[in-house]
Amino acid sequence: MPFSGPQWVSKFPSSKSTDDLVEPFRTNAKNFLSALQAAGASVIVDDTFRPSERAYLMHFAFEIANKGLSPATVPAKQGVDIQWVHLNAQGLPDLVASKAAAQQMVQGFGIVFEPVLVSRHTQKLAVDMTITWQGDLTIAQGDSSLTTITSLPRTGAGNTDLHKVGESYGVLKLVKDHPHWSSDGH
Repeated sequence: MPFSGPQWVSKFPSSKSTDDLVEPFRTNAKNFLSALQAAGASVIVDDTFRPSERAYLMHFAFEIANKGLSPATVPAKQGVDIQWVHLNAQGLPDLVASKAAAQQMVQGFGIVFEPVLVSRHTQKLAVDMTITWQGDLTIAQGDSSLTTITSLPRTGAGNTDLHKVGESYGVLKLVKDHPHWSSDGH
């Protein structure tokens, strides 16, 4: 069984396609993205659907690296043949190596907030995206009326006026998580 470590980051990749979202959030997200692009914003979609296997790897790597979870207590997951407990030269559990491997996974995944096993991403109800623009942004709202955003910052992460536009499409911003937008703001 392969040991935990950075080689696991490329396994079970997340989708970057809005086609993998469920309705009605799929249409809502696509409409919001279309409005952003039509307004001249730059949009990079980083993550939509996250397979449960990836959520498992992210969650337990974070728990071992940052919360002191013993790697020996991580439950097995069907389809993920990983060995969380590393061994020393004598074949005994090496907690330092186990924690270091988990930390490498956390860094490789780019984890900022504690990942959970079931999230809006695993439910196909979220999109992580980076949104930026130059100057004022004149954008269509969900009801097709136009609004011009003159406020700063010119990012999806921090602009509350853009958050209101997203909300008009049913795409809600989770403010504490810079790229995260979802069906309900979680």
